[in-house]
Amino acid sequence: MRYVIGVDLGTSSVKTLLVDQEGHVAAEATESYPLLQPQSGYSEQEPEHWVTGTYTALRRLMEESGVAAEAVEGLSFSGQMHGLVLLDAKHQVLRNAILWNDTRTTAQCREIEAALGDELLAIAKNRALEGFTLPKLLWVKQHEPELFKQAATFLLPKDYLRFRLTGELALDLSDAAGTLLLDVASKRWSERICAAVGIDPRLCPPLVAPTAESGALLPDAAEQAGLSPRTRVFAGGADNACGAIGAGILSAGETLVSIGTSGVVLAYEPDGTADYRGQLHLFNHGKPDAYYAMGVTLAAGYSLQWLKETLAPDTSFEELLAAIKDVPPGSGGLLFTPYLVGERTPHADASIRASFIGLDAAHGLSHMTRAVLEGITFSLRQSVDILRQAGNRIDRMVSIGGGAKNETWLQMQADIFGTDIVKLSSEQGPGMGAAMLAAVGCGWFENLEACAEMFLKRSAVYHPNETAVRTYESLYKVYGRIYEQTREMNEALVEFRSGLT
Repeated sequence: MRYVIGVDLGTSSVKTLLVDQEGHVAAEATESYPLLQPQSGYSEQEPEHWVTGTYTALRRLMEESGVAAEAVEGLSFSGQMHGLVLLDAKHQVLRNAILWNDTRTTAQCREIEAALGDELLAIAKNRALEGFTLPKLLWVKQHEPELFKQAATFLLPKDYLRFRLTGELALDLSDAAGTLLLDVASKRWSERICAAVGIDPRLCPPLVAPTAESGALLPDAAEQAGLSPRTRVFAGGADNACGAIGAGILSAGETLVSIGTSGVVLAYEPDGTADYRGQLHLFNHGKPDAYYAMGVTLAAGYSLQWLKETLAPDTSFEELLAAIKDVPPGSGGLLFTPYLVGERTPHADASIRASFIGLDAAHGLSHMTRAVLEGITFSLRQSVDILRQAGNRIDRMVSIGGGAKNETWLQMQADIFGTDIVKLSSEQGPGMGAAMLAAVGCGWFENLEACAEMFLKRSAVYHPNETAVRTYESLYKVYGRIYEQTREMNEALVEFRSGLT
């Protein structure tokens, strides 16, 4: 039997999957690493932690599976988007990576908008948001000028990891689309954007397709990972692009809802010509010559994690979620907005913060838990609405991540989105997408669609419940008013957050 490996470099951990030719996961191994938050709004990591964590996870994967290193034909990557890794001329890391959920760059976003106006959306297909890479580059240039002068190039997290394994500098198109420096339609770095904001185009690394073979394992890297130097390495893609592949979102009408630390609604776009007026992201897909539209809730699963750590630290997630089945839709008149770290879709607002609305003395932890899940799903529904209003057909939605691990939450998604929700029999998310890129790269399948036919199986479908749909439609209208009615209050409170860490 032959195998491929998918490496998914996430925000809190790296996950590795060993997958055989029939799509069965033969083994998996995960290693966590710390998130650094030196002050409110900052989010960083040490790139070296990604490397050592990946080596450890790969060694455990191979040791625990008992599979011979020579049987692993290919390896590919998925990774957290937008993070900035700055390298000097000797390819040494200059500072901690600034991550996708870092919100320090509001001023730089306004500068980008002032410099480019409507051209930015026309070229990059996305608005200037704090999470993107270009504002981070400008922040370092302005606040750490001596360090920035040493910068020779930049990479995104999974591309830095691949560089350390292969010695080859490259950035794949699906991740490049999230930098705000790519001409998305032309698939090349935008000289116009670089010139407008004062970024030397020579900082931008070579571009490759997600399916491209990208270097070979260095002998030392192969030894530390427990792999053969003959294992073929493929570029891989952004976590959302790989999540789309790993869920079979490869044709029109297919839509994904992914709930991890952040939450994503993602729809396949065959040609990238849809105009969302900047309300949704439009990125290059991991599938060649395709695109996807995406809305993001910044604190999706993170909202549930915050609730647990704050109110029920000794309760498991399983116990916490088990209690919500006895709470009816609407959580007894309690609403939650998941704006713990600001929001992205449809409100690109780094200052807005979360609210519980309607909290009553009769509400308990189970009501608050269900309200958090409903609030996360309402937020994602706003992205679904934008897709539908733009004429997208949503035949069904495949749910992956934390939102697919609880039946009550899966039914809630069907009721709030008003469409069938599909659960996969083996849901491995972006890591499976990375493994599929390796499988196609190795020639096992003609294309990703053929690979998906073999690798992905659906285990359950959740249909909307008419009574719950009516309840949620009424509540959703109330939810939609909360942002505007709390925005000014949150802006007035910004100056008082300085003591938070």
